[in-house]
Amino acid sequence: MAILRWLLPLPLLPVFALAAYVAMGPSAEERATTLLEEQATLWEDPELRRATTAALRYGNPEWDFMRRTFLVLSLVDRSLAHPEEADRWLPLVDSVIDDTVAVEAASGHGVFLLPYWRARPFRDPEGRSLFVDGEIALMLGARRFVRDDPALAAAHQERVAQMVAAFYRSPAALPESYPDEAWLFCVTNALVAIHLADVLDGTDHSAVIRSWLARTPSLMEPVSGLLGSEFTWSGEMLDGPEGSSLWLVAINLLLLDETLAEEQYTKARSDLMRAPLGFGYAREWGSGWQGPVDIDSGPIVPILNASPSSSGFALMAARAFDDERSFRALARSLRAADLLQVVDPRFAQLASNPMGDVVLLHATTFGPLWQAVRQRR
Repeated sequence: MAILRWLLPLPLLPVFALAAYVAMGPSAEERATTLLEEQATLWEDPELRRATTAALRYGNPEWDFMRRTFLVLSLVDRSLAHPEEADRWLPLVDSVIDDTVAVEAASGHGVFLLPYWRARPFRDPEGRSLFVDGEIALMLGARRFVRDDPALAAAHQERVAQMVAAFYRSPAALPESYPDEAWLFCVTNALVAIHLADVLDGTDHSAVIRSWLARTPSLMEPVSGLLGSEFTWSGEMLDGPEGSSLWLVAINLLLLDETLAEEQYTKARSDLMRAPLGFGYAREWGSGWQGPVDIDSGPIVPILNASPSSSGFALMAARAFDDERSFRALARSLRAADLLQVVDPRFAQLASNPMGDVVLLHATTFGPLWQAVRQRR
């Protein structure tokens, strides 16, 4: 994803170092409020929604889908943190969920997948994508933590039943996102959605979660001890640790196995995160794995090997793990980018990206939902 605001200031860090420290820029709360209003406008205005959706789908149909997920999660976090605003944000949450389910019902899971999904059949005879099922279930479960109702519960439980069956059908407890491709990004999203249903409904799918957690040692890259990002349906590693996946996996693990989550975050911070002159960024690959540049990694800054996608999710992870030092360092890079846009407003167009902005939004709002799950369980 082209979160170019992370990349623009890096070559000019020495020039902007003093200015960025003096002009501290917006706080995380102020940035969240601005981004939230911007994202709400992009969805609620029919013309802007069509244009934004078309632009995202032109780059990658997955971004259209993931933008919806992170927008819902951000709105839920905001509603939980500010209950007086829930009546403002819940209709937007419902609009996003309803539209997403309607698009899926009309066109199938493939509407949110890259075209190569048609190249071969799914190994699982059901032929469903955990990427799609997991994030829709996650949206439904998150919405229920603000205000629940029987229709939401039924839709959530139906998705959970489909996903639980998929975990049992896979020899390695790795349901596919694409044919014979299981992504831990999606696997852990799905497991969190299952866990939310257990907390809300008193069901018990802990055996599925424990079964997957028991397999995690075999899913780690041996040099770094970090979890890989992509596997076959039967458990063979296809891609090793990638920042654009690993940070979110660690965040999800906080609700599944807090010890493992802390271990993965600590190792990832050491291996992937850097902060020259106090300006933070995250690399896509660490010491044990060097993968090809792909659409999820975004453009990689030479020499620094900084990844915009990894940096965005690292900001979210720093907030989730109460790592204030790393969060501040990453936020300084955003403030430096803000200053660069002031110097030349043309950079604002390069830096703007709805998918990147909604990741930053979720990073700045993250926390209340995970806290609510912990308290309720």
